[in-house]
Amino acid sequence: MAALDRIGHHVQTLSFSMAHTPDTFLPPLLDPVTGEEVTFIYEPFTQTSRDSSTRLSNPTYGSWEMTDMLVKQYSPLFHAAANVPSFIRAFSSLHNLKHLKVSCPGQEIIQRYRRSIVDYALISIRIAVERSNLLFLDTLSLLSIHPGAVLYLNPIMGFGALPNSAKRWKRITNLTISMDSIPFTPFPPLDHLKLLHSYLQLFTTSLTDLVFRWQGAKGLCPLSLDKEVCLQERSPEMACPRRCHLALRPLKFEKLTNMEVENIVVDASQISGFITAHRRTIREFNFEDTHLRSGSWDQALMPLTRISGSEKWKEKAEEVMDVPLLLSPVSFEEDKVNEVVIDYFNCKPKAFRPSIGAWQKAGAMSRELFGGTPEHMKRLLRTSIFNWR
Repeated sequence: MAALDRIGHHVQTLSFSMAHTPDTFLPPLLDPVTGEEVTFIYEPFTQTSRDSSTRLSNPTYGSWEMTDMLVKQYSPLFHAAANVPSFIRAFSSLHNLKHLKVSCPGQEIIQRYRRSIVDYALISIRIAVERSNLLFLDTLSLLSIHPGAVLYLNPIMGFGALPNSAKRWKRITNLTISMDSIPFTPFPPLDHLKLLHSYLQLFTTSLTDLVFRWQGAKGLCPLSLDKEVCLQERSPEMACPRRCHLALRPLKFEKLTNMEVENIVVDASQISGFITAHRRTIREFNFEDTHLRSGSWDQALMPLTRISGSEKWKEKAEEVMDVPLLLSPVSFEEDKVNEVVIDYFNCKPKAFRPSIGAWQKAGAMSRELFGGTPEHMKRLLRTSIFNWR
């Protein structure tokens, strides 16, 4: 830590990676006398006093009994992840930090509703950022995170949050999220989708650049969850059915100029509505690997016609380029290739036969084939002595 104090002011990008492994799994906490499962209500210990007598006078995990059980039953990795004062001290040394990267890959789907050591580390990171003087931090990249991570990174509903916790995160202008997929099904996990919507709502007043992608199967568009029917219906199976039916507030980013979403399922009307709502600020938007559930792309991009007053933007929307094609035989022998090339040119009129080397002939022949017809290519491959793949 002393070394970090000396060199920390040089750090501008910090990457934190903690994968989900069997070592990060937390088993149920058991009472040592009765053997019954004990409920652990976590309250982060944030006291940063260096006075050992002061630190030892207060239990780390609420009570001395709970602290004793956790020390005996959980691994040192858990206590390191929940050591919030150490995280605060480390981040306080990074005065010039601009970019924070967080990665926690490898969570299994069956573990999404269980808290692991990784989640406690995310809580510690969030609290450390909020209580450190990081004036230059404006870029956040959440790479390969699980859906539940946004609960522990949310300063409004997160553990150990203060009334002014959200102020620090509202300085973020560039946000990249790559999240494990919440598959698009008739009954998706609504709680994870609502947590994601609430987390993005935190940045509506500051973001200028936003990138979001689902890892794995396609998921719902995170920017238009308020339009999803499944999130508007009341279900008696929900924990709080009276509150769960409340409509989600639409996401309106006041300063957004660049947006990219990838691997999503969305309606054309949702894209159209998002473009219309951000028409005064948006400069570039990309929909990569996007499947339209209803409507067409003409309907989705209709606001561009209304904004520009014409359809000239369609002339620039399509990119056309020449892509080289290379065909290779399964069993490659140079002599046979030369023989095929020479025989091909011997069949053509002499006026069109170039006097160049055999391999240069192959290049000329391929260029000519691309300028010919598909039937021309089929005839060549059909008469070839090779097995083409």
